[in-house]
Amino acid sequence: MWRLCLMLIVMLAACEQPTPPARQAAQATVQIGQRMGAEPDPGFARATVPRPFEFPADHGAHPAYATEWWYFTGNLHSDDGARFGYQLTLFRIGLTPDPAADDSDWRTGQIYMGHLAVSDLERRLHHSRERFSRAAVGLAGAQSDPLRVWLGPWSIEGEPGDPFPVRLDAADSDMAIALTLERGNRPLVLQGERGLSRKGDSPGNASYYYSYTRLPTRGEIRIENRQYRVSGNSWFDREWSSSALATDQAGWDWFALQLDDGRDLMFYRLRGKDGAAQRFSSGVLVDTDGTTHTLSLDSVQAVPMRTWQDEDGVAYPVAWHLSIPQHALDLNIEAAFDEQAMRHTVHYWEGAVVVSGSHSGVGYLELSGYVE
Repeated sequence: MWRLCLMLIVMLAACEQPTPPARQAAQATVQIGQRMGAEPDPGFARATVPRPFEFPADHGAHPAYATEWWYFTGNLHSDDGARFGYQLTLFRIGLTPDPAADDSDWRTGQIYMGHLAVSDLERRLHHSRERFSRAAVGLAGAQSDPLRVWLGPWSIEGEPGDPFPVRLDAADSDMAIALTLERGNRPLVLQGERGLSRKGDSPGNASYYYSYTRLPTRGEIRIENRQYRVSGNSWFDREWSSSALATDQAGWDWFALQLDDGRDLMFYRLRGKDGAAQRFSSGVLVDTDGTTHTLSLDSVQAVPMRTWQDEDGVAYPVAWHLSIPQHALDLNIEAAFDEQAMRHTVHYWEGAVVVSGSHSGVGYLELSGYVE
């Protein structure tokens, strides 16, 4: 998920000053291509070559880079069989690479954004919220040891040294999550070239990216006035960069799948403005013992099979056929239900999916950069 931040850098610079209500309404929807095509300040560091990862430090913030995120999704079920999906993502957005002036406790060069969503798969209900705050006077921030990332009352918290178990707590009026994620037996996965995930030809058009692909999860979910004890598995992505979409790129289709045979699959399909998949599309297949197999555009065939039209007229491909002959995978990926659009500052589709075909499983799908 290199995904939703960079298009906000220019827009969120306005957060340093009050924004009139009329202007807030005018800014309510931003197309990814409009913002991610804009390069961040050249003073930010760029992801150009593989680097050694250092933990627990790299679980925390990297303010030398323009953007980063702590991204969690999961497919969970209650004791009585009800099924749920959830997403919690906290983003750090650097407005400037320079240290903020120290003339006010409120002044900062960092903004935090959060997205929280819960999908009730049985009742076909999707709840989502967005939250912003400046990283000042304790309103939002991140630290590495022990891991703590917070945005108002939403938080990600871990243990000293090793972050696991990680606790997720986030609530809004009509939903809440309180979940504990264990490490399990699956190791950390460095995406791309030893953690350098290239997105284009230009130097620095890349991110540093690692994942925990299968984290045993337990806790509680609240939807409206209903409370559920739940368990299942989660996916945790970490990325940071100062990259932007290339001029010929429109967005991406991102798959994170947990198969019932114990393997995990991530693939992002970078999409040009002509709708075609681009050669920097990439991914990884993780075996049950943690062995990884790099996936490229040549090795994966991903074909949209069905679209769903949102209320704003945008058609999202919510059903796919994904084939990887080298690994005997022939998968049908279908939205658990269609209405899982995220209608916030940036409009995109992100939701729980069901996998069938040669293998069964569950996962999450993100679709960005689609326009009417």
